[in-house]
Amino acid sequence: MGGPLRILHVVVNMNRGGAETLLMNMYRHIDRSNVQFDFLTCKEGVFDEEIRSLGGIIYRIPHITEVGYRSYMKGLERFFVQHAEYKVIHSHMDKMSGFVLRAASRAAIPVRIAHSHNTRSEGSVPARLFKWYAGTLVESAATHYVACSSAAATWMFPRNKKKSTVLPNGIASEQFAFSIETRSRLRRELNIPEDCLVVGHVGRFAHQKNHTQLIDMFCLLQNKKPNSLLVLVGDGPLRTEIERKVSELQLDHKVMFLGVRSNINEMMQAFDAFVFPSHHEGLGIVVIEAQGAGLPCIISEHIPAEVDMGIGLVQFFSLKQVDSGVDHIIAAAPRGAREIPEGALAQKGYDIRQTARQATELYLSQFEVTNEDANRVYAHV
Repeated sequence: MGGPLRILHVVVNMNRGGAETLLMNMYRHIDRSNVQFDFLTCKEGVFDEEIRSLGGIIYRIPHITEVGYRSYMKGLERFFVQHAEYKVIHSHMDKMSGFVLRAASRAAIPVRIAHSHNTRSEGSVPARLFKWYAGTLVESAATHYVACSSAAATWMFPRNKKKSTVLPNGIASEQFAFSIETRSRLRRELNIPEDCLVVGHVGRFAHQKNHTQLIDMFCLLQNKKPNSLLVLVGDGPLRTEIERKVSELQLDHKVMFLGVRSNINEMMQAFDAFVFPSHHEGLGIVVIEAQGAGLPCIISEHIPAEVDMGIGLVQFFSLKQVDSGVDHIIAAAPRGAREIPEGALAQKGYDIRQTARQATELYLSQFEVTNEDANRVYAHV
């Protein structure tokens, strides 16, 4: 009997980001008798305990911001030499994957997958320049190119876009199906009146997610719909700044900051509309989740068109005309019973079972796996 092929996923940490959520969704649904996931990280994450419970191994090396470029590269190269039993490296660091995959290439690891989850780098000008340099190494160091959308593939693999595989950000659709009972319970727990128009957003408080304009939109909405509420789920470096803006606009009693939540599927039930005004996204898995819950989505035109499942729930708007986004919110919500066509997610490729199968086929198509391969990994634990 052959043992599972152990895939080493490389991330900064396993917290509740879009790429990490996709990874955990895949991990829960793959056949772990054939494929097992392990993780190379730099920091602790909220999913660590679950990963270990599913049989995964978590390794850590210091982050580049902690030890500098030279020490980080030495740490990567030392790790891959010491763990040459891994035959597949799957990196989710966007442009920074260039460093990871170059180190894996030097260690002669045969399958090196670069996975693009975005369409633009974040950070200061020096940080973006550094990421650009790292990105120049990706296409030569990778053996396989994977992206969450065609736009993400174009950004990360400009010379190899046609060779890339789009792996949809699948979700477990049954977890997001609309439930009036869950909606009522969540609203009671949050002290939200049933007749209140609730606008929801899920995302990290960072420039990319554009909370500043989201607050501006909600301020305009308040002028037209005073009985409305904005619920913000997530955390991040700009949270304090956004809280200050809300206070200055005297909207404290109208905006709820809920922090990081593990029950996003339930939170979607409590919303009447989902607003996502990002400056850029690789895809935007939360928009898929919102549609899975039958929720009207008012989203920035900078989000890839593939995110629209074609069931009449998505409205794009220009960030230069946020008032049109506000009009879309008013027109879209509330919808009453929020049912979506059966199989809508699967037809667009956003069912996690399809995603897990597609990833498994990519991994297993490379070579035969033996128990000896799997056992050599455990020997290093």
